Amino acid sequence: MASITQKLTWLITGCSSGLGLSLVRTVQANGHKVIATSRDPSRTPDLVKEVESKGGRWLALDVNDRSSGQVIEGLEKSGERIDVLVNNAGYSIHAPVETFTEDEVRAQMETMYFGPLRLIRAVLPYQRERKFGIIVNCSSGAALGGMGSMGAYAGAKAGLDGIARVLAKEVEPFNIRVITVLLGSFNTNMPNAYMHGKSPVPEAYKGTEAGRFLDILDSGNIVPRGDKDKAMKALYQLVVGEGFGAGKEKETFLPLGIEMLARITKTQEYLAHSKEIFGEITASVSQ
Repeated sequence: MASITQKLTWLITGCSSGLGLSLVRTVQANGHKVIATSRDPSRTPDLVKEVESKGGRWLALDVNDRSSGQVIEGLEKSGERIDVLVNNAGYSIHAPVETFTEDEVRAQMETMYFGPLRLIRAVLPYQRERKFGIIVNCSSGAALGGMGSMGAYAGAKAGLDGIARVLAKEVEPFNIRVITVLLGSFNTNMPNAYMHGKSPVPEAYKGTEAGRFLDILDSGNIVPRGDKDKAMKALYQLVVGEGFGAGKEKETFLPLGIEMLARITKTQEYLAHSKEIFGEITASVSQ
């Protein structure tokens, strides 16, 4: 997949604020067509007007809806080709794993795993036939190792990352690229939009990592360290092969946010430690 020179059509989920809205503006500023989506466009009429005044479209799309893939199928059948699919919509729910209800975990998985997967499966036949396409999943450093209380969110993100790595191998022969963006904390409303699990947290968790992180969330004292507009400019450049992204058209994993350097190092150390401690026994169980 060489550097992209033609103008592309991007379908982006979760565009009513934050990273999604920033990416929409970045893409439009560079002359591409955007199909922005959110659950209820009527809640953001000014944003809808802004996007559509620049030649874009804004559609209602709830990733939790099991028929959400029909939005893509309808667009494609009407002649609107989706060159780039960006799975960005999401939320986070916090509680110790012990106290999550099954419904809470299933709801988190529905939005963060099954929702993106539906859209991916809907767009792939068309991209495969054209022998061109790009799928972007906005993930999180939590997928490498989340803070206490992030179990459901981290599990959903890690699950999507895992299937994306396999998908990237499967669709590479069709000139389809799958990019996972590993995100740190950014100046969005995400820190204020989290949800608490419904079950009471046992007193035993007070003072533990999970308890301390829940207290920090409740205090509102989380200070994001990343600039969302800089991050989305970087993502845009990697997708189209411009700026820093030139010559990196085969790359499929983009960590963004200064915290990700420490997360990646910690993961490397974790794996290296396991190899050092258990390498001998690992090999010894072979036939």
